[in-house]
Amino acid sequence: MTRIAAASTGPEMNRFELLVQSVTDYAIYMLDPTGVVASWNAGAQRFKGYEADEIIGHHFSRFYTDEDRAAGIPVIALRTAEEEGRFEAEGWRVRKDGTRFWANVVIDPIRDPSGQLVGFAKVTRDLTERRAGEEALRRSEERFRLLVQSVTDYAIYMIDVDGNVASWNAGAERFKGYRADEIIGRHFSNFYTDEDRAAGIPRKALELARTEGRFEAEGWRVRKDGTHFWATVVIDPVRDPSGILIGFAKITRDLTERRRSQLALEQAQEAFFHAQKMEAIGKLTGGVAHDFNNLLAAIVGSLDLARRKLAGGGDVSRFIDNAMKAAERGATLTQRMLAFARKQELKLETVDPSALVRGMADLLQRTIGGGIRIDTQFPLLVKRVHADPAQLELALLNLAVNARDAMPDGGRIVIAAREERVVAGEGLKPGTYVCLSVSDTGAGMDPATLARATEPFYTTKGVGKGTGLGLSMAHGFAEQCGGKLVLDSRLGEGTTADIWLPVSEGALTEQSITPVEDRSTHVRQLVILAVDDDALVLTNTAAMLEDGGHRVLQATSGRVALQLLSECHVDIVVTDFAMPEMNGAQLAEAARAGWPALPVLLVSGYAELPEGIANDLPRLAKPFRQDQLLPAVEQAAAARNAGGAVVQFPGRKRRQD
Repeated sequence: MTRIAAASTGPEMNRFELLVQSVTDYAIYMLDPTGVVASWNAGAQRFKGYEADEIIGHHFSRFYTDEDRAAGIPVIALRTAEEEGRFEAEGWRVRKDGTRFWANVVIDPIRDPSGQLVGFAKVTRDLTERRAGEEALRRSEERFRLLVQSVTDYAIYMIDVDGNVASWNAGAERFKGYRADEIIGRHFSNFYTDEDRAAGIPRKALELARTEGRFEAEGWRVRKDGTHFWATVVIDPVRDPSGILIGFAKITRDLTERRRSQLALEQAQEAFFHAQKMEAIGKLTGGVAHDFNNLLAAIVGSLDLARRKLAGGGDVSRFIDNAMKAAERGATLTQRMLAFARKQELKLETVDPSALVRGMADLLQRTIGGGIRIDTQFPLLVKRVHADPAQLELALLNLAVNARDAMPDGGRIVIAAREERVVAGEGLKPGTYVCLSVSDTGAGMDPATLARATEPFYTTKGVGKGTGLGLSMAHGFAEQCGGKLVLDSRLGEGTTADIWLPVSEGALTEQSITPVEDRSTHVRQLVILAVDDDALVLTNTAAMLEDGGHRVLQATSGRVALQLLSECHVDIVVTDFAMPEMNGAQLAEAARAGWPALPVLLVSGYAELPEGIANDLPRLAKPFRQDQLLPAVEQAAAARNAGGAVVQFPGRKRRQD
C-alpha cells in the first residue's frame, strides 16, 4: 500500500512546496479526507483554469462531468485510494470554463505516522493532445479496416511470419470461398495447387518477399470447393518501426475471365494469321504457276519449232538454245523462291549489263509476246556492275512482265541504262552506279498503290496472275547488291523501275555455256548407281552419265538401291535427297554401313538441306547440265578415294566451299 507521510516542517517543507509549485505540466494538489481541495499548484491552475483562492475549500468533484458525478465516480476514487492505497484512471475532466480535457488521474492516500488518514495527494495530467492523436489513429485504422473489408475485387489479407492467415477481407471470401472463421489461423498454402506445393512455391514466395522486398507472380490458385482460378499475386513484407518482420501483406486478384478473354483473342489471332498465310500461299501458288507458264511457253514453243524444223532437216540449234535459256530462267526462279524463303546469299560477281540484256532478248520477246514493243537505250560504253547475273536477269524479267501486264491493250517497254554518281544522302554509299531502268506506257499507279508496291505478296493483278513477290524480290536483290530499287509512277502516264547497282572494277565473268567435252576418251568408265523416285529425272540423269562413258544402274527407291548394291559392283552412288520412305541421306548412311569406301553424291532441289543433314557428303544442286554432272561425279569419286574435303556443286556454277 502506498502511503504518503504527513508533511514535515521547517526548511524541508519549504523546499517541497517550492518543488510542487514549480511543476506546470501536472496538477498536484492536496485533498482533505472528504475530498475538499486543500492546496493548488501552478500546473493545476494552468490547465484547469482556477486560481488557488477560487478552488481551495471546494470539493474536487467539480472537475468531473455530470455523468461521472451522477455515477459516484469521485466517491469511488477516494474510497479506492483509501482502501487499496492507490487509484488511477483516465477520463474526461471539466475546466473552469466548462470545456473538457482528457486526463490521467492518480490519487494516493496521505497518513500520519500513526497511520491515520489525513487526506489525499492528487496528480492529474492533461492527455488531450495524445488522446486526439490516438483517436485520429484509431479512426484512420478503422477507415482503413473498413476500406479493406469493403474491397470485393481483391483478396487483401495478412499472413504471419510462418505463413498463417491473420486477417481476411470480403474480396478474399468472395473468390476463394472461405469465411474468416474458416481460414484465419490456417496456412496460406491451402490456396496453391498440389504441384505448386510439391515444388515449394509458397515457401519460396515468402522467402523472396522477405529478402527482396516484394514477390509478384501469376498462376493457378485453388478455391475452397477445389476449382481453380487464374490469379495475380503480390506479397509484401510488413515490418515494425524497428525493422523487425512481423508478417506479410498479400493481395490476390482473380484474373480468370481476363485470361479466358486473352486465350480467346490469341485463338482468334492464330485463326486470322492462318487465314492470311493461306491467302499468301494461294497468291504465291497462282503467281508461280503464272510465271512458270510464261517460261514453259518459251520452252514448249521452241522445242515444237525444233521438232518441226528437224523433220525438214533444218537448223534447230537456235530453238534448242532458246529452250535451254528459258529452262535456266525457270531454275533461277525456283532458286530465287528458295532464297526468298531461306535467305540464301547471292553469288555476286562482275557483270556487263548491256551484254546481259542482249543475251536475254529472245526470252524477253517470247515471254512478253506480241503487241508489246521492246526497245533498249544503252550508251556506247556501260561500266560493269557488281551483282548476281542470274538474279539480275530474273529481276529484269519480272519488271518486264509487270510492265506488260500494265499494258493489256499493247504499248512500249524501254530497257535503258545510265551512269549515276552518288555523293551522300541518297540512301547509298558514295560512288559510281549504273542505273538499269524498265519503263512502260501503261496505266501507272496511284500514290497508295505505289507506297505498297514492294511489299511481299501485294499485287493488283487478278488471282493466279502474279505472286506479289516480283517487286519485293527485285527490291531485296538490289539492296543485297549494295544498290536500291526506285519506282516512279503516275496514273495514266506509265511506270519506271530503276535498279541502281554499284560499279565493279573487276573483270567480266564469262556467262556463256561451255560446250561439253568428249570425255569418254580420257575418263575411266565408272559403274554408277543412279537413284531417284522421279522416273523422268532418273532416265535423264542416266542418259547424261551413259553419254559420258559410264555404265549406269537405275533404282527408283532406297530399298531397290540397297538390293542392287548387294548384287552388283558399284563405284559411286548418285542419289536424290527427297525420296519417300528413305531419303538420300539415309540411303548414304545405310550404304556406308555395308560398303564404307563407297562414294555418294547427293543431289537436291532444295536451296539448302536442314542443318546437320549429310554435312560430309558432296552435293549437286538441281537442275543441272551434263557438263556439271560429269565433273561432280568424277570429283566426288576422287575425293572419297583420297579422303578429301566435301565439295558442293550448285546447278548454275560450280564452287568448292
